[in-house]
Amino acid sequence: MRVTRKGSSVNQIPRERGFTLIELMIIVAVIGILAAIALPSYRSYIVRAARVAAQAEMLELASLQEKIYLNSNAYSPSVSNNYNGTEGGGLGRTSGQTKDGRYALTLVDGCATLVAVAAAAQTFVLAATPVAGSTQVGDGNLCVAESGRRTWVSPSGTTSW
Repeated sequence: MRVTRKGSSVNQIPRERGFTLIELMIIVAVIGILAAIALPSYRSYIVRAARVAAQAEMLELASLQEKIYLNSNAYSPSVSNNYNGTEGGGLGRTSGQTKDGRYALTLVDGCATLVAVAAAAQTFVLAATPVAGSTQVGDGNLCVAESGRRTWVSPSGTTSW
């Protein structure tokens, strides 16, 4: 095909529009690098968000324990029994887990070595341990005591929250 431009004749083949294979491979490589950077950050964000949600739920349950103590002069020994406002009832978590199912909730287990537990009726330690198979595995245990002491027992050590 012969194309002419203002007084000159040049043999030119019209160029097809589109992407070359090299350009597509560069785009795929850039997307892969961005995903490799973003995915671990996103996963750690999910773990932190679930931990904070569990901490909020534990504070709610601790306040329920205080209500029960005001009514009965003793704390409830059960997380999973129905809540009735007295020590004979529980905290109303029939599944024994947080709402998102990532932590198992227990009373006294999991953190008893951190907080001295005297008579069971006068103290409580609410513990949240990660459920096997959830994203929280390896994140550590959360604990709340009647004294207000809040601890996070993580693989890197014990801290307050």
